[in-house]
Amino acid sequence: MPRWLKGSETIEKLVHANDLQKVQGADANGEPLLLKARRSLASAHALSRDDPDSSFTLAYDAARFACTAVLAQQGLRPTSQGGHYAVEQAMRAQFGDGFRSFGALRRRRNELEYPSAANAETAPDELADAHRDASRIVEAAEQLLRV
Repeated sequence: MPRWLKGSETIEKLVHANDLQKVQGADANGEPLLLKARRSLASAHALSRDDPDSSFTLAYDAARFACTAVLAQQGLRPTSQGGHYAVEQAMRAQFGDGFRSFGALRRRRNELEYPSAANAETAPDELADAHRDASRIVEAAEQLLRV
Protein backbone atom coordinates (compact mmCIF):
# COMPACT_ATOMS: atom_id res chain seq x y z
CA MET A 1 0.00 0.00 0.00
CA PRO A 2 1.49 3.37 -0.95
CA ARG A 3 2.20 6.14 1.52
CA TRP A 4 -0.56 8.62 2.05
CA LEU A 5 -1.06 11.53 -0.31
CA LYS A 6 -4.52 12.71 0.62
CA GLY A 7 -4.47 13.82 4.24
CA SER A 8 -0.68 13.98 4.40
CA GLU A 9 -0.75 17.24 6.36
CA THR A 10 -2.99 15.68 9.02
CA ILE A 11 -0.83 12.55 9.18
CA GLU A 12 2.34 14.60 9.62
CA LYS A 13 0.69 16.64 12.40
CA LEU A 14 -0.37 13.44 14.17
CA VAL A 15 3.15 12.05 13.91
CA HIS A 16 4.72 15.31 15.08
CA ALA A 17 2.32 15.42 18.06
CA ASN A 18 3.20 11.79 18.91
CA ASP A 19 -0.40 10.69 18.34
CA LEU A 20 0.88 8.37 15.61
CA GLN A 21 4.33 6.88 15.25
CA LYS A 22 6.15 5.50 12.26
CA VAL A 23 6.88 1.77 12.20
CA GLN A 24 8.67 -0.60 9.86
CA GLY A 25 9.39 -4.27 9.35
CA ALA A 26 6.91 -6.71 10.87
CA ASP A 27 5.09 -3.83 12.61
CA ALA A 28 4.19 -2.45 9.19
CA ASN A 29 2.18 -5.54 8.25
CA GLY A 30 -1.55 -4.92 8.62
CA GLU A 31 -2.65 -8.48 7.92
CA PRO A 32 -2.51 -9.75 11.54
CA LEU A 33 -4.65 -6.81 12.65
CA LEU A 34 -7.11 -7.49 9.85
CA LEU A 35 -7.41 -11.10 11.02
CA LYS A 36 -8.05 -9.81 14.53
CA ALA A 37 -10.74 -7.51 13.13
CA ARG A 38 -12.48 -10.45 11.47
CA ARG A 39 -12.38 -12.49 14.71
CA SER A 40 -13.74 -9.59 16.75
CA LEU A 41 -16.58 -9.11 14.28
CA ALA A 42 -17.48 -12.81 14.48
CA SER A 43 -17.43 -12.60 18.28
CA ALA A 44 -19.65 -9.51 18.16
CA HIS A 45 -22.25 -11.40 16.14
CA ALA A 46 -22.08 -14.37 18.52
CA LEU A 47 -22.82 -12.19 21.57
CA SER A 48 -25.52 -10.02 20.04
CA ARG A 49 -28.48 -11.71 21.67
CA ASP A 50 -27.08 -12.40 25.14
CA ASP A 51 -24.85 -9.37 25.69
CA PRO A 52 -25.64 -6.44 23.37
CA ASP A 53 -23.28 -3.97 25.08
CA SER A 54 -20.30 -6.29 24.74
CA SER A 55 -21.39 -7.10 21.20
CA PHE A 56 -21.35 -3.39 20.35
CA THR A 57 -17.90 -2.97 21.89
CA LEU A 58 -16.57 -5.93 19.90
CA ALA A 59 -18.06 -4.53 16.68
CA TYR A 60 -16.29 -1.25 17.43
CA ASP A 61 -13.06 -3.13 18.18
CA ALA A 62 -13.35 -4.89 14.81
CA ALA A 63 -13.64 -1.54 13.05
CA ARG A 64 -10.70 -0.13 15.03
CA PHE A 65 -8.48 -3.12 14.29
CA ALA A 66 -9.36 -2.83 10.59
CA CYS A 67 -8.45 0.86 10.55
CA THR A 68 -5.27 0.19 12.48
CA ALA A 69 -4.40 -2.51 9.92
CA VAL A 70 -4.58 0.07 7.15
CA LEU A 71 -2.37 2.45 9.12
CA ALA A 72 0.12 -0.32 9.88
CA GLN A 73 0.37 -1.14 6.20
CA GLN A 74 1.35 2.51 5.69
CA GLY A 75 4.02 2.27 8.37
CA LEU A 76 1.98 4.00 11.07
CA ARG A 77 0.64 3.03 14.46
CA PRO A 78 -1.41 4.97 17.01
CA THR A 79 0.33 5.76 20.28
CA SER A 80 -1.28 5.54 23.70
CA GLN A 81 -1.34 9.34 23.65
CA GLY A 82 -3.23 9.55 20.36
CA GLY A 83 -5.32 6.48 20.99
CA HIS A 84 -8.53 5.72 19.20
CA TYR A 85 -9.17 9.34 18.24
CA ALA A 86 -5.90 9.49 16.29
CA VAL A 87 -7.05 6.44 14.31
CA GLU A 88 -10.30 8.25 13.49
CA GLN A 89 -8.50 11.43 12.44
CA ALA A 90 -5.98 9.59 10.26
CA MET A 91 -8.61 7.49 8.49
CA ARG A 92 -10.96 10.38 7.79
CA ALA A 93 -8.13 12.60 6.57
CA GLN A 94 -7.00 9.97 4.08
CA PHE A 95 -10.17 8.17 3.09
CA GLY A 96 -12.96 10.66 3.78
CA ASP A 97 -16.55 9.82 4.48
CA GLY A 98 -16.10 6.11 3.83
CA PHE A 99 -14.87 5.86 7.41
CA ARG A 100 -17.23 8.43 8.95
CA SER A 101 -19.13 5.72 10.84
CA PHE A 102 -15.95 4.84 12.75
CA GLY A 103 -16.24 8.13 14.66
CA ALA A 104 -19.85 7.46 15.62
CA LEU A 105 -18.96 3.94 16.74
CA ARG A 106 -16.05 5.30 18.79
CA ARG A 107 -18.20 7.91 20.53
CA ARG A 108 -20.99 5.44 21.32
CA ARG A 109 -18.49 2.88 22.60
CA ASN A 110 -17.18 5.54 24.98
CA GLU A 111 -20.72 6.17 26.22
CA LEU A 112 -21.15 2.46 26.89
CA GLU A 113 -17.82 2.25 28.69
CA TYR A 114 -18.62 5.31 30.84
CA PRO A 115 -22.43 5.20 31.05
CA SER A 116 -24.91 7.71 32.30
CA ALA A 117 -28.46 6.66 33.10
CA ALA A 118 -29.69 7.94 29.73
CA ASN A 119 -27.34 5.90 27.55
CA ALA A 120 -26.71 2.80 29.61
CA GLU A 121 -27.86 0.05 27.23
CA THR A 122 -27.53 -0.80 23.56
CA ALA A 123 -30.82 -0.89 21.67
CA PRO A 124 -31.38 -3.72 19.14
CA ASP A 125 -31.54 -1.36 16.13
CA GLU A 126 -28.41 0.43 17.31
CA LEU A 127 -26.58 -2.89 17.56
CA ALA A 128 -27.65 -3.94 14.08
CA ASP A 129 -26.35 -0.62 12.72
CA ALA A 130 -23.05 -1.09 14.58
CA HIS A 131 -22.59 -4.57 13.11
CA ARG A 132 -23.36 -3.28 9.63
CA ASP A 133 -21.00 -0.30 9.96
CA ALA A 134 -18.18 -2.39 11.42
CA SER A 135 -18.60 -4.97 8.64
CA ARG A 136 -18.34 -2.23 6.02
CA ILE A 137 -15.20 -0.84 7.62
CA VAL A 138 -13.56 -4.28 7.76
CA GLU A 139 -14.49 -4.87 4.11
CA ALA A 140 -13.12 -1.45 3.11
CA ALA A 141 -9.85 -2.17 4.94
CA GLU A 142 -9.60 -5.54 3.18
CA GLN A 143 -9.98 -3.78 -0.17
CA LEU A 144 -7.35 -1.19 0.71
CA LEU A 145 -4.85 -3.82 1.81
CA ARG A 146 -5.30 -5.73 -1.45
CA VAL A 147 -4.25 -2.73 -3.55
